[in-house]
Amino acid sequence: MISPSVHSETIAAISTPPGAGGIGIIRMSGPRALSVLKRVFVPRDPSCRYQSHRLYYGCIHDPHDQRIMDEVLAVFMAAPRTYTREDVVEVHCHGNFLVLQSVLELVLAQGVRLAEAGEFTKLAFLNGRIDLTRAEAVIDVLAAKTRKGLDLAVQQLAGSLYDQVDRIRKSLVEMRALVEVAIDFPDEDIEIVNHEQLAHRLKSEVLEPLTLLLRHADQGRVFREGISVVILGLPNVGKSSLLNTLLQEERALVTAIPGTTRDTIEEYVDIRGVPVRLVDTAGIRDGAEEVEEMGIRRAREQMARADLVLFMVDLSRELTVADRDLYAAVRHKPLILVANKLDLADGVRSDVQKMVGEGQVLVRISARGQQGIEELKDAVFAAVTGGREQWQEEACAPNLRHRQALVRARAAAELALQGLADQQTSDLLAIDLQECLGQLDEIVGVTTTEDVLDVIFEQFCLGK
Repeated sequence: MISPSVHSETIAAISTPPGAGGIGIIRMSGPRALSVLKRVFVPRDPSCRYQSHRLYYGCIHDPHDQRIMDEVLAVFMAAPRTYTREDVVEVHCHGNFLVLQSVLELVLAQGVRLAEAGEFTKLAFLNGRIDLTRAEAVIDVLAAKTRKGLDLAVQQLAGSLYDQVDRIRKSLVEMRALVEVAIDFPDEDIEIVNHEQLAHRLKSEVLEPLTLLLRHADQGRVFREGISVVILGLPNVGKSSLLNTLLQEERALVTAIPGTTRDTIEEYVDIRGVPVRLVDTAGIRDGAEEVEEMGIRRAREQMARADLVLFMVDLSRELTVADRDLYAAVRHKPLILVANKLDLADGVRSDVQKMVGEGQVLVRISARGQQGIEELKDAVFAAVTGGREQWQEEACAPNLRHRQALVRARAAAELALQGLADQQTSDLLAIDLQECLGQLDEIVGVTTTEDVLDVIFEQFCLGK
């Protein structure tokens, strides 16, 4: 980690999203933040002393022509009790983009540099205020699409992932220190490394927690990124009605005329905490006109990319050859068979029941009558999670970068365990333990390369 004093530049950016709003914030960080504020801010109270972490009322003005640009609140926060552990200034303007842009340009004209994407959070990491897992959690907080995804991100921001990784790291440090003693004193008569005890510790304190974290990584991906669910079927089976029912709004036109939906319609919906990108597709049929055919081609493309297919059939009529042919084209994918128009049928006909493939689920619904919708949501969640109820309770969500490092760490731990079983020399055992430790150090940011940091922080928006 570098000390806060190493960073000599002062940076600034707009830290609120674009668009009109009550308040817009410009943030500065660096050694010149306070002096720049004093140049462009005129406090209402002339005796203002700029005490740390106190808001002051006044105006932003151009020091060259004294033109008032906005009525604002300004706050100076002295290092190290700030987000970046540097001096930080925030100017709370009216939330008009033209106002914010004008004030930012005035600040930059004082010799301040425009911040890069994620640079404030990167400084927080480099200056030791947060570890890398917490820095990445900031991205997830900003991008969360459901309350469950937000909960996981907030828990990681509070240190849930760091705490679990750090416990494993501390155990590895202790084990490696013990092995290093054996390397330094190879001729001692006493047994310095008890292989059986060390193997037990390696299993219980390293391998098992790593395996659990890797399981949690699947949950992290689902709640962070969501899944793509395509609603597929022949025209007029009720695809658009189902989309509208799940969204609880009239997003798609619903008529009795085949081919009403001529393009894909995409919307996000929260299903049991999972962000689901629902794709309503054009009904696939032969003899469609040119525009409808283009929609059908897009439907097939979405079908190929989907994580899950909701294959819809109409309970009010017999299955056709076209139903069966389309089902045969998608039965290899994760699929839920949705039998719609339950309100128009006496039950599930035998031809529909026979269509259900091995490992697939049949859900009976009435999209218009909103019957069976909760059961369908349960089936979607079960298909995503494998039916594991504890997914809703687990609090740790490693991302893809974490997962790759955890896989390498577990492989190194397994080599060390095998080395203990084979009575391997202490120096070789130390190498495997150090490799495992190094991968965990990369997760929390102890040994992460600059290239990796650049990839992580460029995902942020400006001003964060």
